[in-house]
Amino acid sequence: MAPQPVFLSDDVVARLLRYDDLIPRLEAVLGKFSLRDSAAVVQPVRSVMPVVDHNGFLGLMPAYVAYEGILCAKVVAFYSREEGSSLPSTQATVLLFDPEFGNVAAVMDGLDITHKRTAAVSAISAKLLSPAQSDVLCILGSGHQALSHYEVFMQLFSFKEVRVWSRRMEMAKQFAASVQGSVTVCSSVKETVDGADVIVTVTNSSEPVLFGEWVKPGAHVAAVGACRPNWRELDDVLMRDAVIYVDSREAAAVESGDIILSGAKVFAEIGEVLNGTSPALREKTTVFKSLGMGIQDAICAKLVFDKWKSNQ
Repeated sequence: MAPQPVFLSDDVVARLLRYDDLIPRLEAVLGKFSLRDSAAVVQPVRSVMPVVDHNGFLGLMPAYVAYEGILCAKVVAFYSREEGSSLPSTQATVLLFDPEFGNVAAVMDGLDITHKRTAAVSAISAKLLSPAQSDVLCILGSGHQALSHYEVFMQLFSFKEVRVWSRRMEMAKQFAASVQGSVTVCSSVKETVDGADVIVTVTNSSEPVLFGEWVKPGAHVAAVGACRPNWRELDDVLMRDAVIYVDSREAAAVESGDIILSGAKVFAEIGEVLNGTSPALREKTTVFKSLGMGIQDAICAKLVFDKWKSNQ
């Protein structure tokens, strides 16, 4: 009989998952994915089922990272919440399997995994694509993803100024008060992004909030929200004028409203840049459209599980 799976709560995952360990592993798996070598990485596009009565979706994200011996699946629920709701818009559970026998080795709360791997990949995009001299970081949104992005960007880069905007001013102020460094709270998106070098969009908007005419030429945008084909954060001007990078071409073609509705052409996957098969055009205005990948969750889950076992 297979051993009972362990359950690792979000506080355990948060304690064990560190960006220093995570980023090089994510860079490796993104590169492997873009080689399209099924002997190394297998990942279908996320399967999403609408929960119509409750304005939500349930997604399944399986992945097999064969070269690391990782078999994993994340089940994620994401809902459009009413303004002022205290409930999270996203909830997730990660299942880590024994790839040899197929039994579940661990069940993990997936929120910290989702937040950290998403922020880490955005930071990887900024390492590759942001202007050589980047002084101003802007974050549009003030939720969990805003916080994880702030943490990793502050860890990896040396910005002179950080600005934040949220639809609700009180939420932006709470965000600024919750972090260690100095953050300027802005009253409009236009004010926030004026002259910015790196812009992170982590909103729950289904309509564009960032317009190309406001974006400084040569800036880098890491667009994280709008993970449905009819949702957007970025307008046509920005999508038309920028060089577009994605995590997965296949996913972007069916999931990203920013790409589908604008008709924008994808220039490269971030893994192709890591592999050296596509250039990092950091002198241009660039957009990295992040949708999130099962292989990213898998790398996180294995890292957490191995650390947990070593502490037992």
